[in-house]
Amino acid sequence: QVQLVESGGGLVQPGGSLRLSCAASGSIFSVNAMGWYRQAPGKGRELVAAINSGARPNYADSVKGRFTISRDNAKNTVYLQMNSLKPGDTAVYYCNAAIITSVGDTRPRDYWGQGTQVTVSS
Repeated sequence: QVQLVESGGGLVQPGGSLRLSCAASGSIFSVNAMGWYRQAPGKGRELVAAINSGARPNYADSVKGRFTISRDNAKNTVYLQMNSLKPGDTAVYYCNAAIITSVGDTRPRDYWGQGTQVTVSS
């Protein structure tokens, strides 16, 4: 089995910063793309940022220049550094990873974390 465990959410004032972490553990052969999604109340889940196994990042337009995604392949961990936070960034943030669990698998499967709340408010 594979688990994704997130940490780092919380309450922050507008203009502040937070750093989210997500560590994958369990029966892992390799980790392909990793990413962060978010879901605000009454809205659908949206991609915030993603990073492939070669560390090439991709960002939603709404967070470009403010958020930075990175990964540590040795630790199967992905990070999201969030700066200049706005009230509109308030949401539950979910970690996602495409993981191959055995050497015989050719297609990665999607795994999700439990979500961590980020609230931006004065």
